[in-house]
Amino acid sequence: MRTDAKTKTTVCGTGILATAVKTICLVSVYYVFSIGLTFYNKWMFKRFHYPLMTTCIHFLTIFILSEILRNVFRICRENSPTLDWKTYASKVFLTGVASALDIGLSNWSFVFITVSLYTMVKSSAIIFILGFSILLRIEKPRFSLVFVVLLISSGLFMFVFESTQFNLEGFILVLSASFIGGIRWTLSQVLTQKKELGLGNPIDLLYHLQPTMFIALFPLALYQEGLSFFLSGHIFGGKTFSDIALSVTMILCGGAIAFMLSCSEY
Repeated sequence: MRTDAKTKTTVCGTGILATAVKTICLVSVYYVFSIGLTFYNKWMFKRFHYPLMTTCIHFLTIFILSEILRNVFRICRENSPTLDWKTYASKVFLTGVASALDIGLSNWSFVFITVSLYTMVKSSAIIFILGFSILLRIEKPRFSLVFVVLLISSGLFMFVFESTQFNLEGFILVLSASFIGGIRWTLSQVLTQKKELGLGNPIDLLYHLQPTMFIALFPLALYQEGLSFFLSGHIFGGKTFSDIALSVTMILCGGAIAFMLSCSEY
């Protein structure tokens, strides 16, 4: 009996340790790609002033990479789910629109504000996530949960408060992105929890979200940047082949980083 108890305790301890290590690794990967993409986008949009068009290209890049991996999965293990149009329109569309606006407005704000101000305002997203989670009855309102969320947001706010350079337009963009981000992550949680949809795998979820995200953001990108993007002789930072190749590489690298970040987010 004692031997069995010791064995169970050892197995339990090993399981807890494995879960802890896995969680730490996932969180570390998320922060690496999140911080990396934030600074990469800020650096790139100083050179390439088309954040919305670039974001649309990122969506297409993520879609292509997701499709490639889905094909690999089909060969290696099992078929990946593909939703019919009716289910896609009713279940996925709104989540895709919210995701597109969250990412698009966030990237657009980099043209106007510093990374520190972006971080400060974007930290308010967890407050909106909590609010929409309670509104949609995913989470029950608890004092401890509200306190932790407010504590995290306040800490992030104070961390970057002294180093900010305020810009009203950028502030409005990133605050709007935070609000829409609350809708995005709440709906994403609902989407992944519906087992009948089979979108628990991040690759399958990204594959289904990206077309909707592109459709939602592209009209705004076309209205805001389309004329100069398509007619300017300096679309990709110059007229020479090397300039164009460099800019295309920069955009695709951002798309690859965004893909890795999206996989770790979901």
